[in-house]
Amino acid sequence: MPAMEKIAGIFILVGLMGSGKSTLGRQLATHLHYSFYDSDQVIVDKTGVSIPTIFEMEGETGFRQREKKTIETLCAMDKIVLATGGGAILLPENRQLFKQKGVVIYLHALPETVYVRTQNDKNRPLLQVDDPLARFRQLYQTRDRLYREVADIVIEVGKHGVTETLQQIIQQIEGVKKS
Repeated sequence: MPAMEKIAGIFILVGLMGSGKSTLGRQLATHLHYSFYDSDQVIVDKTGVSIPTIFEMEGETGFRQREKKTIETLCAMDKIVLATGGGAILLPENRQLFKQKGVVIYLHALPETVYVRTQNDKNRPLLQVDDPLARFRQLYQTRDRLYREVADIVIEVGKHGVTETLQQIIQQIEGVKKS
């Protein structure tokens, strides 16, 4: 699907946990006058339990299946900005859906950046390990190529504030519209 045809529908933010998908997604949605959805929050709202509880009860595989169904539902909508969970790109079906349905924005952040941002957050089950920074490095090594595979736009995060980063996203979107 040409980028121009995708512009009107959905913007999908991908990247490691802590890269700013929810924060920047809300602001981008406001700027575009779109609705904002965070796939993890939709899952929490629907199940009535936290992500760590889902991981504890169903494991990562069970969570990924819930996430897949949620993403399918959200990607059927129009005029939304969707912040995905960091691991949403692990399933090939999700990657294919992202590429078909929206303009995908990869918020690229180094492991050290997201580690600092998330080090006190106990609501991230994949980080409940002895060495969270090593875990981030492993996640980055596994996921960076998948994020890049689906991305229409790559934005470097961590070097600028939220306002500047949002402006970079908007400039890149305008570039996609013109191409």
